[in-house]
Amino acid sequence: MVLTLCLMVYAAIQHRIRLEFKKQSRFFPDMKRKPCQTPTARWVFFCFQGINVLLVVGHEKHVVGLQERQLTIISILGRLYQEIYS
Repeated sequence: MVLTLCLMVYAAIQHRIRLEFKKQSRFFPDMKRKPCQTPTARWVFFCFQGINVLLVVGHEKHVVGLQERQLTIISILGRLYQEIYS
């Protein structure tokens, strides 16, 4: 049951990302660095490696390590994700 739930979340994220790329006529580099509008969720998750959250004195939060391709996905996903990663 947990595996089914995980696969549903995975598929939902992939569907939303692909839908938004097509709506906004934007592209994302695939594994061969060619622009595409249909990245897999696995590739998107892989691209988010290397992001760190730096806490200063317990209250101030800084997200470090963001690259252009990660910012593209964050802007595609919407305002909530932009607030989390800003």
